[in-house]
Amino acid sequence: MTRELIVPRRFCGPPSSGNGGWTSGALAALVDPDPRARSWPTVRVALRQPPPLDTPMTVAEEDGATVATFGGAVVARASVVDDEPAVVEPVPPAEARAAMASYPGLVSHPFPTCFACGTDRAEGDGLRIFAGPVTEQDGATRIAAVWRPHPSTGDDFQQTRDELPRASLPVTWAALDCIGGWAGDLTERLMVLAGMTARVDALPVIGEEHVVVGLARGQEGRKTFTAATLYDADGRVVATAEHVWVAVDPAAFT
Repeated sequence: MTRELIVPRRFCGPPSSGNGGWTSGALAALVDPDPRARSWPTVRVALRQPPPLDTPMTVAEEDGATVATFGGAVVARASVVDDEPAVVEPVPPAEARAAMASYPGLVSHPFPTCFACGTDRAEGDGLRIFAGPVTEQDGATRIAAVWRPHPSTGDDFQQTRDELPRASLPVTWAALDCIGGWAGDLTERLMVLAGMTARVDALPVIGEEHVVVGLARGQEGRKTFTAATLYDADGRVVATAEHVWVAVDPAAFT
C-alpha cells in the first residue's frame, strides 16, 4: 500500500525545502503504532535529501521502515526503535523566558523564514522558538525557550487522547528540531538536520506555556550531535529527541 506525504510551504526550514523536524514528524505520524500502547513509539528518521514543498511524496513500507520518496529518490526513512533519546535537564520557565532575549538568531539567522525558529515568521504562523543560553549540563551549555502552541498548530495529523486541544505530532517534532541546531552553534557552523530520533509521551496542549531545552553533545567531522526535551507547565516531559546535523556549504542556500 502506498500513501502520499505533502509538506505545505508554511512548514519550510530553508526557503525552498521542508523543516526537517516537521517532515520527520509527519512521516512518523504514518508509522503504525502498537494499538495497545498509551503513547507513540520511539521513531528514528533519516533525512536523505531536502524535502520538497507543496509536492506529493510517495510513502511506502520497505524492509520494516516507512519510506518517503520523490522522483524515485529516498527523501526520508522512518523506523521504530527500542533505544530512548537522552533527556535534557529542565530549566525553570522564568529562566527560559529570560534566555530568549539572547537568542543568536535575533542578530544573524541563516533561515529567517524557518517554521520552527525563524525571526521573520509572525506569531501564530511560525513557532518562534527563540532559545538562548542558560546553565550547564555535564560541562555543556544548555539553551532554552518558552513556547505556547497556537491554535493553528493543531491539524489533520493530530491524534487526540483526551478533550484538550493539542498541537499535531509533526509540530511537536518541529518544536524539538531547530533548538538542537542552535545548541550546536548554528551561528558558527551552517548545518541541516540529517537525522532525528524522538519519543513523544503526549502532544503539547494548545495555549499552555511549555519549556524547550536543547543541549550540544559533540561533533565528529561534518556531523554535530544534539538533544532537546519539551516540558509542560507542570514540568513533565512531553517529548524528547536526539539529532544528527551535517555541516553544509552556505553557497548551496544562497
